[in-house]
Amino acid sequence: MSNHNQQPPWGQKKKPQTPEEWVALAIKKLQDAFSDTKKGTPDPTGDQGNSTPSSSGNPLAGVGKFTSFILALFVLQAVYASFYKISPGEVGVVLRLGQYSSTTQSGLHFKIPLIDTLYKVDVEEIRKEEFGFRSRSPGQQSTFDRSGFDAESLMLTADTNVINVAWIVQYRVSDPLKFLFKVKDVRQAVRDISESITRRVVGNMDFDYVLGNRDLLAADTKKELQAQLDKLEAGISVGTVQFQDINPPEPVKPAFNEVNEADQDMKRLVNEAEETYNKVIPKARGDAKKTIEEAHGYAVARINEAEGETGRFLAILKEYKNAPEVTRRRMYLETMQVIMPQVASVFVIDEDQKSPLPLLNLAAPQGINKQSLLTNPQGN
Repeated sequence: MSNHNQQPPWGQKKKPQTPEEWVALAIKKLQDAFSDTKKGTPDPTGDQGNSTPSSSGNPLAGVGKFTSFILALFVLQAVYASFYKISPGEVGVVLRLGQYSSTTQSGLHFKIPLIDTLYKVDVEEIRKEEFGFRSRSPGQQSTFDRSGFDAESLMLTADTNVINVAWIVQYRVSDPLKFLFKVKDVRQAVRDISESITRRVVGNMDFDYVLGNRDLLAADTKKELQAQLDKLEAGISVGTVQFQDINPPEPVKPAFNEVNEADQDMKRLVNEAEETYNKVIPKARGDAKKTIEEAHGYAVARINEAEGETGRFLAILKEYKNAPEVTRRRMYLETMQVIMPQVASVFVIDEDQKSPLPLLNLAAPQGINKQSLLTNPQGN
């Protein structure tokens, strides 16, 4: 079945395909309509030079065309406002009649004019709050201004010392809906809560601890700050809390430096004393322990020796009681066996001899036995 309304391609009019073409067509039609109202009506007599504008038309036609023009502009504005673009790194929060409708990501999107309200939020931007100073020219060679911010940076430590603390808080948006509508001024909330937590953390620590443990204090501050912001449903995530500068106030800095120098000297002297102590005292303790152990060993040796001598004496005494003469001679011989090898010369004196005897060389004669000389001095 053929379609009688179909026209050949060369007989069809090209229709607009994009919103821009529709807008261009509407503007052209408006221009044509207004151009028609300005054209004059030719005179029936044919006098071209005395032609006058037609006054026989409807007087309300111009008002109607003006109203149509305004209406067309309104429609164009509504069409233009229906489309919106979300840049990379942003999200769009759409409210419909004041109620949350949707969250859109980057790209081109459509919304209902006069009904939907759009809020764009940058969720990748790292926002920064500075305390105790302000960056004047950020970059590789940043300059900072620290004057006039003492109200933020001056704090009191647990040992009642005044300290000057400068720090930075960096954060980004994690929940756009909460960021827009849960807290009226998120930036001020971050500043107030961060300052309150930092003062409390520093106020619970001594001056020296604050100076030497800034990383630990920054970690505690970040943890408590994130917890407080989550409780407020601020919709942000704290990335970094960093203490830039911790110093005593300028008026007391010279005295503080002198105290630090004295403290360093004291620590140096203590270290030197401990070094000397570690060298001398362990050696003295070792020598004392060695002497004590040697004394114990000597005492044990003497006791054992005395006990051995006592046992030997008692054994000899027992034998002496049984055979006194034999025991006496045996003791004599044993003693001489020990003494004689150590003697180089031996002099034998007869009781009846009035003059000294010549030297008797016991080592020269090979046939003479020392044992026999001892047992028989006369040679018999």
